Amino acid sequence: MRLNLSSQINIAPVHGENPWLKGDIEWTPGLLRSALAWLSEKTGKSILKLTDKDYKDNSLGQLLDIYGSAYDVNIRVFNDLQHTITGWPGGKPNADDSDRPERALPFPKRVLVFSPHPDDDVISMGGTIQRLRRHGHDVHVAYETSGNIAVNDEEVVRYMHFINGFKEILKEERDSFTTEKYRAFRQFLRDKKEGDSDTRDILSVKGLIRRVEARSACAYSGIPKPNIHFLDLPFYESGKIEKLPMTETDVNIVKALLDSVKPHQIYVAGDLADPHGTHRKCTDAVLAAIDEARKESAAWLADCRIWMYRGAWAEWDIENIQMAVPLSPEELRCKRNAILRHSSQMEFAPFLGNDSRLFWQRAEDRNRATADLYHRLGFADYEAMEAFVEYIPID
Repeated sequence: MRLNLSSQINIAPVHGENPWLKGDIEWTPGLLRSALAWLSEKTGKSILKLTDKDYKDNSLGQLLDIYGSAYDVNIRVFNDLQHTITGWPGGKPNADDSDRPERALPFPKRVLVFSPHPDDDVISMGGTIQRLRRHGHDVHVAYETSGNIAVNDEEVVRYMHFINGFKEILKEERDSFTTEKYRAFRQFLRDKKEGDSDTRDILSVKGLIRRVEARSACAYSGIPKPNIHFLDLPFYESGKIEKLPMTETDVNIVKALLDSVKPHQIYVAGDLADPHGTHRKCTDAVLAAIDEARKESAAWLADCRIWMYRGAWAEWDIENIQMAVPLSPEELRCKRNAILRHSSQMEFAPFLGNDSRLFWQRAEDRNRATADLYHRLGFADYEAMEAFVEYIPID
């Protein structure tokens, strides 16, 4: 198998910062959105209040020549953005879907959410997952990697203490195997120096910790146990920050799940600039598997849409957003509660990056910022929004 990523993300590139300030340009829908969002922010006005004078005074007079008046440009972009907002991420049954991001039928849908690590799903789209479940969709979550290297050593010690205490509560004698393993773990962790790799046993325990947390978050979000899939893609299992090359084996694991679930919707990570490259490799594996399914003319692909999420490390720019799912204050709290189920990824997680905020705080700040931007542009005042971009395979 040749890993040929022959697909594209439907993202309109913005060439340079505010290119309209440098003279006349060729306008795309994405640039038009970007320009009006910029003009709205600069003038402090919502889109529908922008005037001809606002355009002329800010180097956007070319748009008046193309569209005729500020009103005509305003309403075009306002309607375009309005059609991205939906409370029905899986499609609204028995409704006209011509101006909705997602089609009404089939309903309910089989939904497959790919999560690079066991927490990216709830960090990036936890509110949407819970909304899909409430609407009756058959939601599956696939955790692509074990996430084992992102667990602090103290978490292993804590779980070992729990095992010992659990046996004491049940008046069960400690077997020699457990006792020996416990001593070996403690000794290794005491002697471990910065830069040392964990043993395979310790990596397995750390992976188990991530699994337990993921199952807890899924249970909270209403995902049934049979719909939770741990793929443990081999490329991740180097025991180090630097991962192994992605191979045909990784792609085949993903493709087997796709062929089994036959989803109507796929959600995949789109924040490809994560510090350690895992998100990009995981997304590459999914896209390569989709390409293989296309080569085989898989019937399920004809009725499947693919959406890309962000949130852990970045958020989509307004010119790219194609589906924005509003969240109420209660839904945002539920999303936070699901993220908090991943307790090993709180204050003492090894890879929080340069951002001092915890992941739930980053997610809430980004979701609130997206909603706030829509509100400043003239739309309803939502508590938060999760944003998505459609991925479109090409020949």
